[in-house]
Amino acid sequence: MLELTMASVSGADEGATAGMTMADAPSDPGAVLRVGRDAATCRLVTPEDWLFVSRVHLEFLCGPDGGWQLTWLRGSQPDPSSEVRMIVGEYAQPLVYGGTVALPRGGSGEIVIQDRTGPRSVNVGFYHEL
Repeated sequence: MLELTMASVSGADEGATAGMTMADAPSDPGAVLRVGRDAATCRLVTPEDWLFVSRVHLEFLCGPDGGWQLTWLRGSQPDPSSEVRMIVGEYAQPLVYGGTVALPRGGSGEIVIQDRTGPRSVNVGFYHEL
């Protein structure tokens, strides 16, 4: 099972959890959870006017072994207007635009989508049950 929580944070709201949304999916091969502005495709939806987030920005996909991976999907622009990083414990790893990284099994952490032009971010917490 993969559990996600998402909060959209801007400037003075840092640390606030108002508007937090949640999604989960069993660790079945092919299961998918998406984060972005498109409510028809994404289980976790960011504010529609936050254009630093693509319509479908992040994809969590369960592989054949029950492990989950995260992909920062390429949007319509050649250069992203955000930065994405994964934080697990004390370790922060920047993600490559269009890149994929494995989530730690039985672990938890946070994915941060940071606006390059202002003090806004989308914080997606994850917990991957064994």
